[in-house]
Amino acid sequence: MSQDTPSRVALFVTCLVDAMRPRVGFAALRALADAGCAVVVPAAQTCCGQPALNSGDRATATDFARRNVAMLEGYDAIVVPSGSCAGTIRCHYPELLADDPEWAARAEAVAGKTWEILAYLDARGWRPQGVTLPATATYHDSCSGLRELGIKAQPRRLLGAVDGLDLVPLAGEETCCGFGGTFCVKYPAISNAIADEKAAAVEASGAGLLLAGDLGCLMNMAGKLHRRGAEVRAFHTIEVLAGMADGPAIGEDQ
Repeated sequence: MSQDTPSRVALFVTCLVDAMRPRVGFAALRALADAGCAVVVPAAQTCCGQPALNSGDRATATDFARRNVAMLEGYDAIVVPSGSCAGTIRCHYPELLADDPEWAARAEAVAGKTWEILAYLDARGWRPQGVTLPATATYHDSCSGLRELGIKAQPRRLLGAVDGLDLVPLAGEETCCGFGGTFCVKYPAISNAIADEKAAAVEASGAGLLLAGDLGCLMNMAGKLHRRGAEVRAFHTIEVLAGMADGPAIGEDQ
């Protein structure tokens, strides 16, 4: 895939971006347009179904899968600013609909053209142009993006093109932040302990910025860092790449 390949892209915004951090959605739009994509935000989109799936409610998750497959199958690509939501569509929709003769092939087709946004931009050969951010940052690899979609080097390659940005290592960068969707609700004490360890590692890195590709992880870590009195500021990686890290960080007053 190259940046010269025209693509009609559906931006699957995600619930958290819509409700908690719309700025991530606008940053995604900006970057995709700069990469030469014709971007559509389907008005009928809703939850990917991951919360229901994580809670064992496969019937509801399957209903979401059918609805979203029907909505998304007409696009060249489906791009998602979240490894967990992209992973749900790409990895779990085919499983949920595997025994349904009417939907199985359609789910496979949609899954095959669903991308997490950082992986998609990297695959197109896109790099941010003229974006400057004189700061030191560290990077957290989200569980779904890393383990389901193989996203590791892509965001680091993209961030390497941001002038002035120094990316420093994070101890335990591949370790869960403790959010885990419904995990933090089911097992709050364990989740809190994991988040404490992650926050301590972020502080020990010496970075002023914490970056990641999943808003759920970022909200969880930003909240923990704030409660610890840390001055580290959290941003979704696409905000940095789109030149939109000049506003309030996650958890700061808008």
